[in-house]
Amino acid sequence: MNRRAAGRADGRRSSSALRRAGLLTGLLGVAGGFLTTPAAAAPADDAGTDRPVVVDVDRIEPRTVVPGAAVEVSGVLENTTDETWSDLTVRLQRGEVLTSRAELADAADDPDDVTNVVTSFQPVPGELAPGGRLPFSYLAPAEELQLDADGVYRVLVNVNGTDEEGFTERVGDLSTWLVAQPAEPATRTTVAWLWPLTDRPHRGPSGAFTDDDLAEQVASGGRLDRAVATLEQLAGVPAGAPGGSAPEVPVTLAVDPALLEELATMAAGDYTVDPPDGDPRAGTGSEAAAALLARLRGLADDHPVVALPYADVDASALVAAGRPAAVLRALPGTSAGTARQPLDDGAGLTDGATEAPTGDTGAGAGAAIVREVLEVTPRTDLAWPVGGAADPATLEVLQEGGASTVLLAEGAVTEGDRATGAVGRAATAAASVTTDGDPLPALVADGRLADLVAGVTTDPDPADGRLAEQRYLAELGALTTQLRGAGGQSVLVVPPRRVDPDPETVAAMMTDTARLPWLAPGSVASLATGPSVEVGEPVAEPAGERLSPAGVAELARAVAVRDDVAAAVSGEPATALAGYDAAIARAGSAAWRGDPAAFARTVSRVRETLLRLQDEVTLVSPAEGTYSLASSSAPLVLTVQNDLPFAVAVRVELQARGNVGLTTEDIGVQVLQPLSRTNLEVPAEVQQSGGFQVTAQLTTPSGAPLGEAVRLQVKSTAYGPVTLAITVGAAALLGLLFLRRLVRYLLARRRGTADEAPGAGDPAAPAPARSPV
Repeated sequence: MNRRAAGRADGRRSSSALRRAGLLTGLLGVAGGFLTTPAAAAPADDAGTDRPVVVDVDRIEPRTVVPGAAVEVSGVLENTTDETWSDLTVRLQRGEVLTSRAELADAADDPDDVTNVVTSFQPVPGELAPGGRLPFSYLAPAEELQLDADGVYRVLVNVNGTDEEGFTERVGDLSTWLVAQPAEPATRTTVAWLWPLTDRPHRGPSGAFTDDDLAEQVASGGRLDRAVATLEQLAGVPAGAPGGSAPEVPVTLAVDPALLEELATMAAGDYTVDPPDGDPRAGTGSEAAAALLARLRGLADDHPVVALPYADVDASALVAAGRPAAVLRALPGTSAGTARQPLDDGAGLTDGATEAPTGDTGAGAGAAIVREVLEVTPRTDLAWPVGGAADPATLEVLQEGGASTVLLAEGAVTEGDRATGAVGRAATAAASVTTDGDPLPALVADGRLADLVAGVTTDPDPADGRLAEQRYLAELGALTTQLRGAGGQSVLVVPPRRVDPDPETVAAMMTDTARLPWLAPGSVASLATGPSVEVGEPVAEPAGERLSPAGVAELARAVAVRDDVAAAVSGEPATALAGYDAAIARAGSAAWRGDPAAFARTVSRVRETLLRLQDEVTLVSPAEGTYSLASSSAPLVLTVQNDLPFAVAVRVELQARGNVGLTTEDIGVQVLQPLSRTNLEVPAEVQQSGGFQVTAQLTTPSGAPLGEAVRLQVKSTAYGPVTLAITVGAAALLGLLFLRRLVRYLLARRRGTADEAPGAGDPAAPAPARSPV
């Protein structure tokens, strides 16, 4: 909004440039047949041109101009050149009245010649030396500006001055807006605010803090400190019990349960920061976190609270990756929402857990965290997807997780401008979105107002803040004027999730809705009671605004590992794995959008952690590396170890090499107690003696592997059925052969006694022909 002249390296215009500009102005005046004087100078509106004097406006009153009012504009003039300017004068000039948001948008994009009405110049006492600053103030009756019609007017603050050579010209200008509305309006525009309190995750997969950046956010002057301070500047009005008060503007807080967990852990006492690539060190934010939580509890007592998904997980990304269950585990409005970091080292969220109140028993861990930390029951049926956009598949998952209303950005539905009055019709924040199923109730946030709030950041120039507020009023003024007498309207202001506000300016914007008669403050919940408008179908975000596809694919694989482990948990997996679900949600946080490198590192660490989780259930190899079986039907005794802090159900798969010689029975699902070592007996049948190589693998009941497969050497000294049959058969054959030989021997002997051979014992028998030797 401030315009600084070019021409020198230090940003100041050179004297020669000014003299040429002044000379050209004089020549043009002569050519036109007249000479201008300082009091009568009325150059055309060229506010887009750099000027040597910067005009900073820090006061514009009143915020709404009514008949009989006096318009006051004040601020500071700053000389950006090396010349001295004298005879300074200032006046106001306005353009035509704007009576709709469409006209206001056109005027803002393409400023016209703001010369419909000009007021008289008023002098600014003193000279403006090089680099000097000079206060100014202008006061004029509203009648002089002829603001005779309700609507919005562009106003130009026009500053003239004389240089050292006596040339007079416009040396500075600044454009803003004036809003004219009746003192007693027939209709009012209701304005509701949703105020986010989120930050990126600061904990790793184990739950340890990976940095101490949150300490800076909550310290005095930090971003979260300013976000809380903005609401603390809102005034209260008498209400309820004597001496009590209610907030003048009921702002709805949207809080991330993971952020509350981190703050509560910090506030509980000493905590350790353990960077992935550094040495552990003590955290520094305990006192600041405790102080901020106390202030938050005070705000939560006065303002409604909405619980966001744990770690503000990117629901659209996980649904698109085929992992909707991971989204459900992070949602606060369903009992399936279990993601939360287990307590560690005694650092509790509060002194004791708070029971879910009646009617809220179906809420998840996120809602419980809000109750424990802020001591209020949050709303869990309002879903605010990241970027205010979601495709039909994501909306279906959010509904399954308990959302009955979804908050969407103006550009996230095909006809979102119908809800914000940008097309000349009434603004109606309550809307209906068309999906594949039944129409879904929705709230549509006003995009222009959100951008204005986002633009008012930390420590702005005072003029920037005041002018942003004036533009905010101009938007609402044009909206109110365009449907004069046609009934009430409603708009919803939702800044970006990590809003970085100037508390004074944004608090003034919020307060305006309660102080100006043509505006009315409203709550987010109250918008649903008014009329509703159809806004078409949901529009998915552009791919470039989402988490990187490679990182999302890696995260989906990490979720698959988690699901494999969950299939082995004996009992309630969501309870046993709540901390791992929290780690997955933190890795899938929408805060990593725009930082793919950090997202990739975070996801990689989570997946490594989950893979190590699988290795905590293992088979223990025998000390000598060999199992010995004493008999053909002796059981194979295996030792398994569960190093997890919860019971798991496992199966044992055994396979002999070549699938011969050894058969085993399926012993079914076996439950291993937490932190235990267990012997499992697997019935085995040996068909032959000798050694066998067997591969053993533990799996989940569904068949997913746990730990590494182990190769075992099994040795058997027992006879199997085949060996035994062979042995018995051989013995029988030997027996038969022995019997045959015995029979032949006996027969031969019997024949030798009864019938001896011829010549036996005969002395006359001839001698052998050959010697037996």
